[in-house]
Amino acid sequence: MEGRQLTYNKSPQNIQELIDSLHVLFSEEKVNIEEVQDVMERYESREGDWECFAHYDEYRYTRNLVDSGNGKFNLMVLCWGESMGSSIHSHSDSHCFMKVLDGSLRETLFNWPSPSEKRHEMPPRGVNDYTRNQVAYINDSHGLHRVENMSHTDTACSLHLYSPPFDSCLSFDQRSGKQHEAKVTFWSKYGERTPLTTGGCSTAMEPEDN
Repeated sequence: MEGRQLTYNKSPQNIQELIDSLHVLFSEEKVNIEEVQDVMERYESREGDWECFAHYDEYRYTRNLVDSGNGKFNLMVLCWGESMGSSIHSHSDSHCFMKVLDGSLRETLFNWPSPSEKRHEMPPRGVNDYTRNQVAYINDSHGLHRVENMSHTDTACSLHLYSPPFDSCLSFDQRSGKQHEAKVTFWSKYGERTPLTTGGCSTAMEPEDN
């Protein structure tokens, strides 16, 4: 994705208009990440738009596919139960946008572990807290991150766009820097449950990682 002058100024009034806007942006040969972030910020979260995609699991966060973007991107709703979070992970050289639809989420940023050291603790380099309608962006050149719902009483929900789509990423142990490939699957597609999948790549937060 390369930069160019912003030309798309329409504010989506619902999630279908957001999807339509994204299809327009991704129809271009070169897509401006600022335009994508801008149109996601312009969409104001309304539960009636996305609640049919919001499916929670008792044991882990879920990934629920909303639109496959003609193969150019995946748009999905992620549902986070109380105190649930992802592992530290990469994004397989994709662009990642995250918009909070409900609740709040914490993003903890990490540098890539040193390839010359077999074991190396990964200290956080920064923390960002996002609330309803705020949008975050990351790619592998920015480093790694972990996303968490810090609330012990409230769930959270977020809208994610990955371009290009991917079905695996690298997951890291904070205490050692050890990495492994993690397959990522969908708990549901287009509102319908996908059988025999867990829909995420991690379990709830582990206290020793905090």
